[in-house]
Amino acid sequence: MHHPATLKMGNIGMYTIGQVAKKFSLSRSTLLYYDSLGLLQPSGRSESNYRLYSKDDLKKMEKIALFREAGISLEAIASLLEQEEEHFQTILEKRLAMINNEIQTLRNQQQVILNLLQNQTAIKQTRVMTKANWVSLLAASGLDEKGMKKWHIEFERLSPEAHQDFLESIGIEPNEIEQIRKWSQKNSNP
Repeated sequence: MHHPATLKMGNIGMYTIGQVAKKFSLSRSTLLYYDSLGLLQPSGRSESNYRLYSKDDLKKMEKIALFREAGISLEAIASLLEQEEEHFQTILEKRLAMINNEIQTLRNQQQVILNLLQNQTAIKQTRVMTKANWVSLLAASGLDEKGMKKWHIEFERLSPEAHQDFLESIGIEPNEIEQIRKWSQKNSNP
């Protein structure tokens, strides 16, 4: 079955709502909702009053899809689309900070649950690395104490925030993390 819109010469390069929905793996109702919000309004209509989307509309939808994949709210996306691209950074940085906080909250919850379970099978089935397992892995790989310290120094030098995140993720206490990072910073080569 074909849409009348695809047969009209004046509609070349235009896409129906069904075609756009399929291309972006969305439902028609989602596109209708975006239209009602003014987020993505079709550029035209066919003689049969079907919504028609232009190539520019598809480019806009690509941005919307990318922002949605990043977890940005529709309200924030509407604001982003109205701004110049250099303003994207502020909103994206805020979203990244929120994600980092969410990850830390989830890590904390994961540690609490693992501590409550004290179940080795559950620990092995979880995507978590404990401090003991990490140290054991480094030692089994041939790193001695000096090599482990060098590893921390390099991690801190190359990516201090990721170093912090990693140390938190393996369940190291905040005061010990602070000591490791201070020591690593102090011993880093300028």
